[in-house]
Amino acid sequence: MRIVSLLPSATEIVGELGLIENLVGRSCECNWPLESAKAKVVSLSRVDSLALSGPQIDAQVRSAMHNGEQLYAIEEDLLRELAPDVIITQDLCRVCAVSSENVCDVGARVISLDPHTINEVANSVITVANALGVTTKGEQVAAQMLRRVENVRRAVAGKPRPRVFIAEWLDPPFASGHWIPEMVEAAGGIEVLGKPGLPSTTTTWQAVREAKPDIVVFAPCGFDEIRAAKEAAALAHEFDPSWQTACVNADRYFARPAPSIADGVEQLAKIFHGLEIN
Repeated sequence: MRIVSLLPSATEIVGELGLIENLVGRSCECNWPLESAKAKVVSLSRVDSLALSGPQIDAQVRSAMHNGEQLYAIEEDLLRELAPDVIITQDLCRVCAVSSENVCDVGARVISLDPHTINEVANSVITVANALGVTTKGEQVAAQMLRRVENVRRAVAGKPRPRVFIAEWLDPPFASGHWIPEMVEAAGGIEVLGKPGLPSTTTTWQAVREAKPDIVVFAPCGFDEIRAAKEAAALAHEFDPSWQTACVNADRYFARPAPSIADGVEQLAKIFHGLEIN
């Protein structure tokens, strides 16, 4: 089985299923597990997130979407050369990866993963496992993820629930969506602006202040905690001094709909309640 993943979450899932050696192609943003680096890069982002600031990235993305331009380019010749049996991508977010309709036909089965909730993330693990012939392993991985989330939910039961704002982008701020508000709830918080199961939405720091969060978590999509801290520092004048703040690796544990969101829930429980959950 020869696998190409155009989606970081799918690459993580392939690794969790024990099939990373079957991965022959990946996107430029697939970085986990580390062994995935051996696979050829077959899709490249047209936005250089390392060289640009958060506002510059936002401006380029908005411009491309307004003009109907694709944010990712596929190396079609390389993809054909790799001769995959399965290509995994998504249709959830045009900003995040190549959509299924833009994958060139190379005779491979194309799987699109589009989870909106924690349970749908678990189901996407099983979808990939079924397609790759390791159904039992997929069911085990999905069950373990859900079990870890439930363990956190039980650990925080009865504790005071802080008001929380998860910033999925900082300039402009985005209120969280899809599975992230559920992560907040499972970790014992109340998301003040984010809506579970729905896309993230643009807001303002004034609106955040008016929502009166106790805790603001900087989790810009695609960034780790170091980059999040850098972006937050540039906006410190917008923040209420009463807020407790934290920076997280959103790229690895929050924005990526994969089993590692269980780690993200555990991290939030520590931020909200000081709990260490193993």
